[in-house]
Amino acid sequence: MLKLLLKLKDLNDLMLLSLKMLAESRPLMWTLLLLFAEDVFSNKCFVDYPQQTICAVRGSSVVFFCIFNNIEKQEVKKFMWAYVKSSKVRLILNYPGNVSERFEYAGDKEHNCSLKIHKVKHYDAGKYFFRYNTNKRCPTKLLVLNVIDLNISMQKETIKEGDSVNLTCKNRCDGGEGSYGYSWFKDGEAVNEGPVLHLTNVSSKHSGNYTCSLKMKNRTTSGVAHVDVEYGPKNTSVLVRSSSEMGAGSSIVLICCSDALPPVENYRWFKIVDGWIEKVGHQAELLPVDGGQYLCSVSNKHGSQNSTVFTLKKNPYWTFMRDMLFIISASVVLLLVVTSVIAVCRLTKSKMRAETEHREEMQRTDGANRLRCEDSHQSQADNDLKVEEATTEIIYATIEFQKGRKRTMKQQDYENETVIYSTVRRN
Repeated sequence: MLKLLLKLKDLNDLMLLSLKMLAESRPLMWTLLLLFAEDVFSNKCFVDYPQQTICAVRGSSVVFFCIFNNIEKQEVKKFMWAYVKSSKVRLILNYPGNVSERFEYAGDKEHNCSLKIHKVKHYDAGKYFFRYNTNKRCPTKLLVLNVIDLNISMQKETIKEGDSVNLTCKNRCDGGEGSYGYSWFKDGEAVNEGPVLHLTNVSSKHSGNYTCSLKMKNRTTSGVAHVDVEYGPKNTSVLVRSSSEMGAGSSIVLICCSDALPPVENYRWFKIVDGWIEKVGHQAELLPVDGGQYLCSVSNKHGSQNSTVFTLKKNPYWTFMRDMLFIISASVVLLLVVTSVIAVCRLTKSKMRAETEHREEMQRTDGANRLRCEDSHQSQADNDLKVEEATTEIIYATIEFQKGRKRTMKQQDYENETVIYSTVRRN
């Protein structure tokens, strides 16, 4: 192998061999390169990367393997790693200069220029390159980093009790070969290892949140896969909100309880009376009218279940309340009937009284009209009389009769405005 390396004078052949050796044994490759780089590349200036495209899982650490040839035979005193994205260059490591917690120089000052990035993030994806101080301009290649997330795939969307299901941790960096080690977690607790998690004969205890990560690298945790195992109703029972032995004035509610996924969709209540089953409700809660034997039935899309029979003791209070309710109801009905009759009678009387008052009002109105007409005629006559009196001349006369005398008439006229006085004598 050593003789073969000494004969290799072509850079491409050496790089091809380096890649093969990298796949077999990376420590051996670096040892050979460091021992014979000076003899092989004594006249060539270059920077190269055994892997020009690297894939890393978010949260993991990644190493950029890098080699360079120092043709000046002097210790490198200045070098840098830079990041290129959207045509912009950003220095991430500069020696001597800035020191970063996430970017670590893992090489030396002779031939190894490797870079290690801790806790890889999505925004670290892009292109990188290395340069060092030299009088000659060495050709520089770009190294590409891709950052991905681990994903979990599940065969079934709906998982029923008793089914089997496989969860697979997907890592696009390994090309589906499963060459990485994986760890599985349920609700944060480690449960298994390997690229595939097998769940068989599942039940409600398998429900939870599952994640996977690269083995021994907890920061590479995948997204969460929710596993909900569905099942029909079980553990169905009847509960009482308060004691079945109650004092007067108390009330109780029967509650139908059941464990199911998806939750119970339908409730039905039954009462056993003289060996017959009567349906008495269809809600989760029931307010019993009296004592007796009760049971409830529940169902969802995966099945149904009945509760056991629950016996509720009779309570004298219920009988008393039932009688009181009957008496109160009868009294209310009777009161409504009496009230209705009284209201009808009063309405009839009111109607008759209104008609009588209306007729009397009409009669009074007619009499008043007649009186007004008579008064009008009388007033008219009085007015005519006054007018006549006002336009008549009043004449006063005195007539005297004397015997033995010739009848003579002497008239004396007195004028006083419109009154004429005359004296007539008889001789």
